[in-house]
Amino acid sequence: MDASQFENNFESKLSRNENIEPKDWMPEIYRKHLIRQVSQHAHSEIVGMLPEGNWITRAPSLRAKMVLTAKVQDEGGHGLYLYTAAESLNISREELLNQLHTGKAKYSSIFNYPTLSWADIGAIGWLVDGAAIMNQVMLQRTSYGPYARAMVRICKEESFHQRQGYEIMCKLSAGTKEQKEMAQDAVNRFWWPTLMMFGPPDAESSNSENAIKWKIKRESNDQLRQRFVNQTVPQADIIGLKIPDKNLKWNDTKQGYDFSEPDWKEFQNVIHGNGPCNKERLGARVQAHENGRWVREAAMAFAEKKKQKVAA
Repeated sequence: MDASQFENNFESKLSRNENIEPKDWMPEIYRKHLIRQVSQHAHSEIVGMLPEGNWITRAPSLRAKMVLTAKVQDEGGHGLYLYTAAESLNISREELLNQLHTGKAKYSSIFNYPTLSWADIGAIGWLVDGAAIMNQVMLQRTSYGPYARAMVRICKEESFHQRQGYEIMCKLSAGTKEQKEMAQDAVNRFWWPTLMMFGPPDAESSNSENAIKWKIKRESNDQLRQRFVNQTVPQADIIGLKIPDKNLKWNDTKQGYDFSEPDWKEFQNVIHGNGPCNKERLGARVQAHENGRWVREAAMAFAEKKKQKVAA
């Protein structure tokens, strides 16, 4: 087949909602877009382990400690699935991690904010994982097969994470005056960065148009942000917490809430490396990678030894 036939075949598969698989021909710009998106997602999973991992030893009960440990392990597994999906696009794990560690690749801006109290762990589960699910459910139907299949299990586990966070916020809201204030403070600090997780407004998003055209994404940043607000405001009302937005109100015409825009200048500042914890997170991630070097080298040496034994 010539180039135009390959391209027609690619477009036909998309129009029939069939997955594009690693051995299929794909436009180079589609491959690059996927590498950027899938690797950014993978980086977010493993960097996201850091702020929550710091609270495992300070969890208020043995049960809370066990649940948080399981959650952090889940995030590591999500990173593994996603790096494997990215590798199927003809890029090595070493290159992907090098892009993260040198600051060339980005991860979710939300993880560059500090976790100051136990309530922040609840807010991350309820709000941050809730926003992540909103983004990720549609990715189970994304056009690239390995990415879509990885998302099936990830979504199930993220759903558990969202409930874990909401349970923490429910308990704090029903607790003492100080505990409820702690929960409200966490919502006040995490609400706006959570809205930023969906990305810039559609009119300013340079990647959304292609992502939707290629069926990598099925909904735009603004559509997902609106749905998240519609879903989360009633949940906050039930447990007596207030969303920190004076312009928040129900709009009968659109059957959704009107709400204020996040501070997009702050968003740009954080994604360009100038957030409260950018340097701390990246430094911890690089250190963890270096600390694990001897494990990787030992595993490679064992695999080589086994290979030579089989060959002999």
